[in-house]
Amino acid sequence: MDLPAELPPFSLGEGSTPLIQSKNIGPKMGMDNLFFKLETANPSGSYKDRFAAFAIAEILDKKSKICLATTSGNTGAALAAYAAAAGLPCKIAIVEGAPEGKLKQMRAYGAKLFMIKGFGISSEISERVFDKLAELAKQNHTRIQVSAFKYCPVGMKGVQSISFELAEDMPEAENIFVPAGGGGLALAVARGFQLWRQRYPGFEVPRIHCVQPEGNNTIAGNLRLGLDYAQPVTDAATKISGLQVANVIDGTDTLKACRNTKGNGYLVTDEEVYECQRLLAEKEGVFAEPAGAVSLAGWLKAVRSGELKSRDKSVCIVTGNGFKDPPSTENLIKMNPVKYLDDEKTMDHYFGLE
Repeated sequence: MDLPAELPPFSLGEGSTPLIQSKNIGPKMGMDNLFFKLETANPSGSYKDRFAAFAIAEILDKKSKICLATTSGNTGAALAAYAAAAGLPCKIAIVEGAPEGKLKQMRAYGAKLFMIKGFGISSEISERVFDKLAELAKQNHTRIQVSAFKYCPVGMKGVQSISFELAEDMPEAENIFVPAGGGGLALAVARGFQLWRQRYPGFEVPRIHCVQPEGNNTIAGNLRLGLDYAQPVTDAATKISGLQVANVIDGTDTLKACRNTKGNGYLVTDEEVYECQRLLAEKEGVFAEPAGAVSLAGWLKAVRSGELKSRDKSVCIVTGNGFKDPPSTENLIKMNPVKYLDDEKTMDHYFGLE
């Protein structure tokens, strides 16, 4: 993955993630051109490694002595991993309710975590936390690391590499479905494709669709309504970890960028997301955390509403690995328990094809 010329490279092998065609979900819906971009294959298990590679390179270039960050999970895990490799201490403000699996991953890399009550749920509290973190960053001669263009434009350049890979691997793609919390990923994907078109003027930018849980409707609803701005929510009601971003960060820029590609907004319920998490695992062999299944939930909504044609070529970005959210995995497997056998004599019954 290329870095800006002014930055030295810092990589753990992120990028070049698989793009696979749906074997069951798409064909069952009469749609033969559904693909999944598996960001689960990155070193720490999510697309945020692309961000961390650029963010840590910038920290090292500026000769800062600490990685100071805020996260709902995956950004922290990625930064903790890359900071460890760079020999940097890493301190992270955690949103309330972040999954234990992600917290354990950060702690395993040696990061110091601080969970703040109401952070990531209340837009008012979140704004105050960001203001305080900005003060701390200034005192430590660094910037707060947040996977958003508003705070870390250099780090977000790394995320744009998703678009470069898709443009190379599937230049004929017509629709890209992207999960959104604060909107940074969708904005990076849209900007990445625009950069690609600048390099290759004949390239046709696909439609970038913003998919959000109903309980965090800051961008997608207004995009669909034709409005020009994102809006905060008083409290993020969704349970989908990573997409609980009550305040507007990159939201308005994301809305405009998606609209410029003729993309639309899709709102999905938490229940639809959990069902798509199950479908990905059972029908495609893709183990995703709930946030990674949001894009598929949006695609299904588009298909069922008749907004996609049967031959349309669509890509769902699967953002993070299922191991990051143990509670959702427990719900996923509760109807499929381990069967304990008294001895091997009953194996014929259970292992037969009856």
